[in-house]
Amino acid sequence: MKKRFRNIAGIIVILASSCLIAQSSHAGQSKPWRDPGLPLIVDAYELNTIDWQKLLGDKRIAGFIHKASDGLPETFACSEKEDSDAIALCRTKWRKYAVSKELYQTRRLVARGAGLLWGAYHLARPGNPIEQANHFIDYAEPDGSDLMVLDLEDLDEKFMSLEDAEIFVRHIKSRTGRYPILYTNHSVARYIAANRRRYELLSRLPIWYARYRPDVSAVFPIGSWSNYFLWQFSSATNCSKKKCPYRIPGTLTDIDVNVASVGLDGLKRVWGQGALLPSDAAELDLIAGAPTAYQPF
Repeated sequence: MKKRFRNIAGIIVILASSCLIAQSSHAGQSKPWRDPGLPLIVDAYELNTIDWQKLLGDKRIAGFIHKASDGLPETFACSEKEDSDAIALCRTKWRKYAVSKELYQTRRLVARGAGLLWGAYHLARPGNPIEQANHFIDYAEPDGSDLMVLDLEDLDEKFMSLEDAEIFVRHIKSRTGRYPILYTNHSVARYIAANRRRYELLSRLPIWYARYRPDVSAVFPIGSWSNYFLWQFSSATNCSKKKCPYRIPGTLTDIDVNVASVGLDGLKRVWGQGALLPSDAAELDLIAGAPTAYQPF
């Protein structure tokens, strides 16, 4: 019995950030980005153009997530023994990498200086999950307040396998003491949820859910996810000059926009926690019913 209560206490403390998802009811709302009480998060990569003065004029924006690494780092051992075309290509790759990293660091300084929450994501590619995790940490240089994200775009061979993604997540935890969250679409989320005993870590990462529809209430709960952490509701896919779910000032229609499932105070409390969600509905019920002084919301 004592062991059982120790386990309960451990679940409550370690999985405290699950309260963000378990206690929020906004998944049932249609077009929650219209609710002024819910913060918006912008995510971008190096080719998005941003007028920061205009962007920061939108007080709904609470955070910024930027692409950090993509697969493994480029190699730039440009040998003068190679032909001129090979040398030119090598130098072009080096310049692109150097400029992209400098842009990432500059945008981080601007966003943090403006009081925005900051996060970084890694676009997961096939193979070498430990090397990719190291590359992400070395590139993003996350501190204890930053959100870390594993971006699993799809289940095909162009992207990291789910087995390797588990290794990636485990290595991130080993190096930083925190877990990343998972960015993915509906088909990947549904597959992970259906196989959550096989993918015990992926299925318990808070989910940044990409789906460009006005309502996702029919999706949640799914597996261990009773709600989304963030919902990417707008991108170039469903945003044009004439019609867009939400326009971010100072950006073009290719910018991605996300809505949080809780208010700003709640989001700030759990943004960089890096904790796992409960593994099933029974643990959710346990947390909801167990007395605890930890009440983040």
